[in-house]
Amino acid sequence: MSNSPDSLLGPADIRELAAALGVRPTKQRGQNFVIDANTVRRIVRTAEVRPDDVVVEVGPGLGSLTLALLETADRVTAVEIDDVLAAALPATVEARMPERADRFALVHSDAMHVDELPGPAPTALVANLPYNVAVPVLLHMLATFPSIDRTLVMVQAEVADRLAATPGSKVYGVPSVKANWYADVKRAGAIGRNVFWPAPNVDSGLVSLVRRTEPVATTASRAEVFAVVDAAFAQRRKTLRAALAGWAGSAAAAEAALVAAGVSPQARGEALTVEQFAKIAENRGAGQ
Repeated sequence: MSNSPDSLLGPADIRELAAALGVRPTKQRGQNFVIDANTVRRIVRTAEVRPDDVVVEVGPGLGSLTLALLETADRVTAVEIDDVLAAALPATVEARMPERADRFALVHSDAMHVDELPGPAPTALVANLPYNVAVPVLLHMLATFPSIDRTLVMVQAEVADRLAATPGSKVYGVPSVKANWYADVKRAGAIGRNVFWPAPNVDSGLVSLVRRTEPVATTASRAEVFAVVDAAFAQRRKTLRAALAGWAGSAAAAEAALVAAGVSPQARGEALTVEQFAKIAENRGAGQ
C-alpha cells in the first residue's frame, strides 16, 4: 500500500485537475474541494476507517478524500452527481493509486436517490457534504443502508452543531432527533477554511455517528415517530399540546397522547428525547 504523500492531492494538483476538466466549483452545488492532504488523512483517522471497511463516499469531487480512504479501507464506492467529476474520478484513482484501482467503484447518481450500491454492503460512510443537502443525504443513507455502522461527515459548523445537539439546546431540532434515531451523534472536531478551495465563508465541523447497537425500543414505525418530530418542530415556540393538535386531530387528542406518553402537554419539542417522541407516536389515539 502506497503511503507516499505524492499519491494524495495537494493544492497545485487540485487546481491543475480542475483546470484540465474546466471545473469551477459552483455555489449552487455547495462545492468546496479539500486541498490539504493532512486534513483528509485526519478525516480518515477520525472516522476510524479499518482495513476491512467498505466505505461509501458521497460527493467525492476531484478525489482528495477518495484517495486517502483508498489508502486504508478495503474498498471505496463514491457517489457523484456531477457529470464531469464523475467521468474524471476513475482516471484520477488509476493515475495516482493504480494498485488500489480495482478497490474503487463509482456510482454516477444523486445520493438522494441511491438505493443500492455495487459490491459488498458498506460498513462506513465518510463524506464532505455540501451544506445545502447535508442533512437529507445523511438521513437517506442511514435509512437505506443499515449495514453502515460508522459515519463521519464534514459539514458546515452550524449543521454539525444541529446534528450533534442534545435536548434542551437552542439548536436541537428535527436533524438532531432524526440522526439520533439511527445513531449516537457527536461533534468530532473543527475544520479550518484554508484547507478548501475556494475557501468558504463559513467554518466546517466533523460529526461522528455510530449506529445504535439497540434500535429505539418502540412499537411505532420510523415514519410514525418522524411525523411527530416534524409536527413538534414545525411550530417550535408552541407547547406540544398546540403543536401536535394537527397531528393528533385536535388539541385535546394531542393532550391525551402526551399524558399517556408521560410527557407534559406544556413541554416543547426541544426538550424531548427521541425515545419520548416514540412514546408519543405509540399513544396516538389514546383516550378515544
